Amino acid sequence: MSPAAGDRTARGGPLLVACALRIEQMALRSAGRGSPRGTDAHGGAHGGAYTLLRTGMGPCAAERAVLGALHGPGTDRAALLATGFCAGLVPGMSPGDLVVAEETRDPRGTVPCTGVALLAEALARAVPGRTVHIGPLTGSDHVVRGRERARLRATGALAVDMESAATLRAAVRDGERPVAAVRVIVDAPEHELVRIGTVRGGISAFRVLRAVLPAFYEWHRSSLLPRR
Repeated sequence: MSPAAGDRTARGGPLLVACALRIEQMALRSAGRGSPRGTDAHGGAHGGAYTLLRTGMGPCAAERAVLGALHGPGTDRAALLATGFCAGLVPGMSPGDLVVAEETRDPRGTVPCTGVALLAEALARAVPGRTVHIGPLTGSDHVVRGRERARLRATGALAVDMESAATLRAAVRDGERPVAAVRVIVDAPEHELVRIGTVRGGISAFRVLRAVLPAFYEWHRSSLLPRR
């Protein structure tokens, strides 16, 4: 999204946080510290400052859920942030590291993200001591392992997940809005899901995901400010 395009983005809308899995939803809900919550028609939960949408797993489910949510009342100006777990593609990544997408991509196209640097800085404050990686996030319709992971890394992508690209593509289908994607690494080249360290890595990633909401709020507030 170019600066000129960003100037035309509608502001003042709510924040929609989209995740795919129940365990991701549980992590984000548990971060509310007792805020009033209710359940919406899409299986999400409401806090005072955001709506949590659980889309279900895979790109098709994500696209359907987001299109449905964004056709509801008051959502035409919503900012959308896709989050949850992912697989890292770069050697040296560890479970609990964060990935902030500069763009999401899959065979159907690429969507640039909004406020990338500010979001990365906010995450570093929210989860001190965790590594925050910035770069392209690629999409897949299946779990990626072994040689396929290496092929995706060769395209320049830092990480892969099944929903972010479809989520952001659906969000901007009918017009521009602030969009972003933040993923927590649970599966890395030296820590693949089939290995013994998976459970420990999963707990680490869950704890990180519980801690990121303040950064999401900061990103959302910045998207409401006039662009210069």
